[in-house]
Amino acid sequence: MDVKGMAQTAAALVAGLASFRDDIHIAGLIANACGSARHRELIEDALPPSIPLLAAVPRDPALSLPERHLGLVQAAEIREDLEARFEAGAKALEAAGLLEALAALPPVTFSAPQEQLAAVQPVLKGHTIGVASDAAFSFIYQANLDLLEQMGATLRFFSPLTDSRLPECDALWLPGGYPELHAQILADNSAMRGAIQAFFNADKPILAECGGLLYCLETLTGYDDLTHTMLGLLPGQGAMRGRRGCQGMQTAELPEGPVRGHAHHRSMAEGTPEPIAHGRRQRHPAPGEAIYRQKRLTATYLHLFFPNNPDAVARLFLSDPLLLSPAPAEQQFESEEFIHATQ
Repeated sequence: MDVKGMAQTAAALVAGLASFRDDIHIAGLIANACGSARHRELIEDALPPSIPLLAAVPRDPALSLPERHLGLVQAAEIREDLEARFEAGAKALEAAGLLEALAALPPVTFSAPQEQLAAVQPVLKGHTIGVASDAAFSFIYQANLDLLEQMGATLRFFSPLTDSRLPECDALWLPGGYPELHAQILADNSAMRGAIQAFFNADKPILAECGGLLYCLETLTGYDDLTHTMLGLLPGQGAMRGRRGCQGMQTAELPEGPVRGHAHHRSMAEGTPEPIAHGRRQRHPAPGEAIYRQKRLTATYLHLFFPNNPDAVARLFLSDPLLLSPAPAEQQFESEEFIHATQ
């Protein structure tokens, strides 16, 4: 826990978290960003006997990772000193006595998962999916890539930032990322924009998620209030909006079948057409994220977790989804913990 600005309050929070759920055992506390030996002492004295202070890591900017809106700066962007930061963190944990504290704890035992992913059929065999992957489009679950390959798809990666043409493919996936940070480059790459527009006009399948949705709109306005031309596959304008946004687990109620996913964005889309469906929130009756469809383009703010409903996902990418049997009911994964663990 980051204990900056807290002493006894940190202990109170830890005690509350430890008793919040009876199916999780808290072995102890690692106090991060501890200001002094006295700070450590105040926290340790306030902790209940059942929750030991395993270590106190001193406050040190060298141990921090850079952040931006939506979270940490991605590893590929800080490659030059990432290992140095990790090494500094490891040394700080060792100096704080964490290794000795962990060695004194009983070993953790794991039970087999109650649910297993259903076996998938090679329904995408012979199909090639182009996947946007670069600094602007990088929010990709490895489990999604693995599933597509297990279903027989060939994946070809391309960069909307630097490539001038699409790879030979039958469908496109434009995942989330940070198009707002690279909007001028995306706008200037008219060759790629033309290639994706031609793909769309040929009525080929495209899935666009979050940042991919923003890329598919007519324009995108960044935090600098500059507006840039995007693909124009979907009517509407995207704009960043400070610290407000939408986060949370939802189920995309697609015509192909329900697929679990989550929303995490600080932008808004205005002037969009009537959605074909909305996400279903876990604990709120209000409609979730809008789901749009133009030709074979499916666009939404939701980041989909493909293994939750492989058949529905296959339909999104197939040129002729009627080749598959009727969509099954949503698969058996009912807890948000499953998706968090898989992510």
